[in-house]
Amino acid sequence: MLLKQSLSAVVVCLPLLLAGTSHAQVAGSTSIGVANLTMVANGWSIKKKVLNKIVYNEENKRVGKIDDIIVAPDGTASFFVVGAGGFLGVARHDVAIPVGQITEQDGKFVLPGATKAAIKSMPKFEYAK
Repeated sequence: MLLKQSLSAVVVCLPLLLAGTSHAQVAGSTSIGVANLTMVANGWSIKKKVLNKIVYNEENKRVGKIDDIIVAPDGTASFFVVGAGGFLGVARHDVAIPVGQITEQDGKFVLPGATKAAIKSMPKFEYAK
């Protein structure tokens, strides 16, 4: 539940952090926006907390790795892209798992009932072109 709330908070706040005014650049007079460093330093990083983290099943067996997060048009995190198998990207199998199915327990991401074989048997996830 903490993970879902944290992801929702990040997704809701992300547009505010990235929002800014866009101006035409004039040679020699470019202005750069500066973020409030205290807010950034105390923030929550998806890259550090979620991406590339191992996903385990309830038996503490590794079943995959979180490679991406799919954000719905309304700004909520809807799916984790979990990669299973493969070595250096060869024979790798990515699947989309609904965010609510993966929980955080004792600092680990857990997908109850999952196995590498079960994930490899799921339809492969492909990004829209």
